Amino acid sequence: MKLKNSVWACVLAACVLTACHEKKPSQVIIAPKPVAEKPQGPQRMGETNQKENVQWLGKSYTVEVKRASADSLPKVKDESGKEYFDNLIRVKVTREDGSEFFNRVFSKKSFANYVDENVLKNSALLGIVLVEPQGDNLVFGASVGSPDALSDEYIPLVLTISRMGDVGIKKDTQLDSTSPEEDEGV
Repeated sequence: MKLKNSVWACVLAACVLTACHEKKPSQVIIAPKPVAEKPQGPQRMGETNQKENVQWLGKSYTVEVKRASADSLPKVKDESGKEYFDNLIRVKVTREDGSEFFNRVFSKKSFANYVDENVLKNSALLGIVLVEPQGDNLVFGASVGSPDALSDEYIPLVLTISRMGDVGIKKDTQLDSTSPEEDEGV
């Protein structure tokens, strides 16, 4: 019986000593994992409005390019299956006196002859930007591709507007990685 009481006394003493012992603070920080919000319905890529004054054919013009998502167009999906609205882009060119030289709305279908069927089905019209006046043409860069802002998948295109208001479109085959000297053959 004495041995049993002695064992219990030792266990009790050990418990008391460990309870009074100061615990070292843990260096492990446990934070709750953020829960990604599921988007409600299709995403919009955002509206843009670019306005620039240019000298072309010896006169001053204002070039305005507006991108807006279009509820009326079929939705597109990125690689992960997230749904997006496609875009419409208005290109408007006005003369110095305020009269309209050119005003047209472009959709992805405007570029259908320059991209394959899969790109046309699964991509959006991403943008059109003025590059520069070049001779008798205003030259724009255009792109059709993945609507995901983090994606770099797109088809680069060149859009031109002639002095007569005619539109030309072709695939952009020029690499942006070349220097101006290489472009000129120097």
